[in-house]
Amino acid sequence: MAPQRRAGPKAAESGGGSAGTGVDRGERRRLSSVRKSRAHQESRRKWLKVAFLVSSAVLGGLLSWRYLVNEDGVAEVLAHYSESLQDRFIEVPCSEDYDSHKRFEGCTPRKCGRGITDAVITREEAERIRRIAERGLSLGGSDGGASILDLHSGALSVGKHFVNLYRYFGDKIQEVFTEEDFQLYRDVRRRIQQTIAQAFGISSSSMYLTKPTFFSRINSTEAKTTHDEYWHPHIDKVTYGSFDYTSLLYLSDYTEDFGGGRFVFMDTGANKTVEPRAGRVSFFTSGSENLHRVEKVRWGTRYAITISFTCNPDHGIGDPVLT
Repeated sequence: MAPQRRAGPKAAESGGGSAGTGVDRGERRRLSSVRKSRAHQESRRKWLKVAFLVSSAVLGGLLSWRYLVNEDGVAEVLAHYSESLQDRFIEVPCSEDYDSHKRFEGCTPRKCGRGITDAVITREEAERIRRIAERGLSLGGSDGGASILDLHSGALSVGKHFVNLYRYFGDKIQEVFTEEDFQLYRDVRRRIQQTIAQAFGISSSSMYLTKPTFFSRINSTEAKTTHDEYWHPHIDKVTYGSFDYTSLLYLSDYTEDFGGGRFVFMDTGANKTVEPRAGRVSFFTSGSENLHRVEKVRWGTRYAITISFTCNPDHGIGDPVLT
């Protein structure tokens, strides 16, 4: 009988162990299920978070793109750098800017617009003109990203200021430029003047070269003075009252020599861009019908020459002469 009494507790202990094991297994299954449920919920939360972030990024990108298009207005390219244009002219309504100045019949704009041509100045001539600019600007140059050289007045960017290169360098200037350089410059100016006159139906003899007329060299260097901030929208007739017709002769190529730096006509709703190309002439009436700006140059160096005309003989200047 004693062995049986000893067996009782062992049996009870054994029976109690089996019950405890069943409870532990059930608890483990419950905990495992809870963990799986939590992991699933956490995974779902992460997925939703990622989806939200991706959607936000896409939406933000679309809104930013739309904002940039609307703000920058770059919606149409009038002249692509890779195409060679015979003549392209777009007429626009004239502004009232000319009414506040003395009018000269047969010259003051009554027909307004903008034109682009690659058929007036050859690329070879543009390269020769560019070398004139490079030689002159090598004598100085702005500390900022925009330098100018005015062969008429002698103005040259040097550091944060301007000097008169004819007085500053004296007779040494004849070691930099030749009479052939100045003759080419005068011939190019004459052809551009005739092109503008023909496009607007006026006599070229009624137009007079006016100041400032200058070479520009623009790179991505940070602006140091307000003279370096070339990218602000402006109206030539407002900035320079003498201007009636403005032209630009490009001396380097967009995407090959520089990035950015496109010319932008800031029209209501959809702006128009001109992509520079060596030898390309862009011209337009100077009033607020042709509000414009130049994009910031992101890399490389952009060369051009601005040649402007007035109808008022009192504001006329002569061609530069090498003395």
